This record gives sequence, C-alpha cells and structure tokens, in this order.
Amino acid sequence: MSTSVAGGRRLPVVLRNRSFGTVWAGQLLTQMASRMFQVGAVWWLVGFAGGDHRGLDSGLFLMVSTLPAVVLAPVVARVIARHARRTVLAVAPGAAGVLATAAAVWAYAGTLPVAAVYAAGLALATCQAVFDPCLTTAVPELVEDADIEAATGFELSTQSLAGLAGGLLGPVVVDAGGLADLVAGCAGAYLTAALLIGSVRFPHATAPQGAASEAAPERRTLRRILAGLPFVRRVLICFAAANVFTTAVYVVMPLYTRGVLHSTGSTVASLEVALGAGTLVGSFTGGRLPGRPVALGSICLAVMAACLGLPGLLTGHAVAAGSMVVAGWCVGVIGVRFVALFQRLVPADDKAGFFTAMQALLGATFPVSSLVFGALGDQLTARALCLVQGAGLVPVAVALWWLGGRAHVPSDEPSAPAGQRAALTGDAS
Repeated sequence: MSTSVAGGRRLPVVLRNRSFGTVWAGQLLTQMASRMFQVGAVWWLVGFAGGDHRGLDSGLFLMVSTLPAVVLAPVVARVIARHARRTVLAVAPGAAGVLATAAAVWAYAGTLPVAAVYAAGLALATCQAVFDPCLTTAVPELVEDADIEAATGFELSTQSLAGLAGGLLGPVVVDAGGLADLVAGCAGAYLTAALLIGSVRFPHATAPQGAASEAAPERRTLRRILAGLPFVRRVLICFAAANVFTTAVYVVMPLYTRGVLHSTGSTVASLEVALGAGTLVGSFTGGRLPGRPVALGSICLAVMAACLGLPGLLTGHAVAAGSMVVAGWCVGVIGVRFVALFQRLVPADDKAGFFTAMQALLGATFPVSSLVFGALGDQLTARALCLVQGAGLVPVAVALWWLGGRAHVPSDEPSAPAGQRAALTGDAS
C-alpha cells in the first residue's frame, strides 16, 4: 500500500503502518469497553439501583475501578518488562473478555448483585491496568522513531474516542436494555480487541528483560526511575493534585444530570460525549500549539478551572456541555504534549517502569477523588460540587506556572538538542 497521497503528503501513521493501526483499533475497543462499563454502571447505581447514598455508592464504584492501576503498579511493571509486549497486550483484553462474558451470563440468568458489579469493575480495571502502560511502552516497537509523536497522538486520542463511544453507549444501553446488555457488549469488545492484537507482529520489538542475558543491566525500581527525573516528578505531582478535582467530573456529571437537569441517561451520555470530543480535538491539535509544555499546561489548567466551575453558576444543558468540550480539549492538549515529551526523555530500558509509575501516580488520586466527591455528593448540591472542582484547580495551575518559571524546561520538539533535553532530568533548583 502506498504511504503517500496526492501532493506528496503522507498518510497518517495509523493507516500506513498496519501493525500500529491494528493495535490502535484494539486499544479503541478495549478502552471503549472499560469506559462503557464504568459510565453505564455509575448511571445504573445513580438512576436504577436506588438507595439513599447514590453519591457514595457511585464514588465507591469508581474508587474500586481505579485501585488496580495504583496498587498493582510494581507488579504490572515487572510483567511488562519480562514478557513480550504483544503477548501482554493480547492476553489482558482476552482475560477481561472472559470475565465480562461470565458476568453477562450471570446477569441474563438473574439479577446481578451490586457486590458482583463492584467485583466485575475491579476485575476489568485490573486487566486495563496492565494493558494501558504496556501499550504506551510498546509504541516504539510498532513505529519508526520519526513517527513516535504522531503515534502518541493517536494513542492518546483513543482515550478520547473511547470516552465518546463508551460514554455515549454506557448510559443509553442501561436505559434501553439493562445491566446485562451492558456487560455483554463489553465482553464482545474485549474479545475482539484480543483477536486483533494477537494477529499482528511488532516489527521493532526487542527481547524483554526477562529474556536478556546475564550481562544486561539490572532493572531499576520505580522509585529510582523517578528519583533520576526530579523535575518530571514534580510535574507529575502537580498533575496528580489536579486529578483530584478533574476526575471528580465522573461523579459530578451523573449527580448534576439527576439533581439539577432532572434528566435521563441520554443527558449523561451527551455530557460524556462532549468531554470526549473536546479531548479528541485537543489530542490532535496540542502538538501544533506554541509554547513550552509547562507554561501551556498551567494555562490549560486555569481554563479547566473556569469550565468546571461554570455549571455551578449558570445551569443548563448547553452550559454544561460547552464546559465539558473546553475542559476536554485542555485535557487532550496536556496529555499529548507531556507524554510525547516523556517518550523522548525517558531511557528505553526505564519506559516500562516509568509509564507504569506515571499511571499509578496520576491514578492514585482517582480513588480518593471518587470517594471524597461521592461522599460530598450526599451532603452538597451538584452545583456546589462544580464550584469546589473549579476552585481546587486554581492553586494547582499557579503552582505549575511557578515551577516552570524556576527551571529551564526543554521543548518537546523532536529536534531539541540532547543537552537541552537533559535539563529536564536534572534538578530544577
């Protein structure tokens, strides 16, 4: 197949690289299923399961669904480092598909208990916690070095597409067919993803560390990896703090829909789509924006603070949807700029550990956020929760701006000199 089109322009990497394109399709299905189950289950807990603690129940579910990425981070790093990426990427969704199929059979046979829904969320999240960092680590094994940034953009955009598809389908399927149809749909997506990924080869794959010779250097621990990247560590801490308030949107949106908009699952789906669409656009446009990553990231956090707080001041579906679009765009811009930068700065042997640690560090705040905002949702109005979200992001945006002003932060462009790149790994003081 030709890799160029009329006028000499090259096709996108997802089209001209069959291996990457197939894995990307598998990633889309896997993350769509994960998001579909999370959003659908939360709406089921808020809109159908009833109870006097809808906020706390949904917050606990989201907390359970995010614990594996944090608790299992060291184990995941060892699995990724010691086994072929292709094997890990095929087995993880395959296992998730088998588990979801069993849950679907149970749901069709009778009512699936709430405890079983929590257990299914934990099991599927465990498989996803293995899949996501492994895929990020495997990008250089699928594409040429010159395509890393473009491939990273597609990889990050998949999370946005998953938000669009999963966020739309989850509540709608629950409203139309119940929890059993939701779980069955997830099972099909997981199993298809496993078959797709298992059918391709990784052209630039290297031997996993478990198969390396005895002369190979000892794999560094996650703590040592982050200790060698002090400025990166501080940036990740800023984003972890921001995540306490940004990820609360997944608790706040269903509560806002039910308590303020007095609407159904289709409204939750539309807000999820708005957030996912904004993130998707941000993932593809973030690399074209001027400015260094830290300065741009702090501006995006400030804009997000305004967007997340606005529905607390001005109510209405249009206001909430518009805020989600802009907030999502900021998330996409931040993601593509910083992940592309880290791809080039982190040594190849440390990437498995680093990206697992990054996911764990950023994900560690999600359980806390879900639990705290879920509990607050039973005490405060949804409008007040929006204002708390926006106010909480302001000091984080200021801290990130201040951090960038104290250090010589390199560009994330591929042509950045090696010495300039090294500035990011040195102490910023």
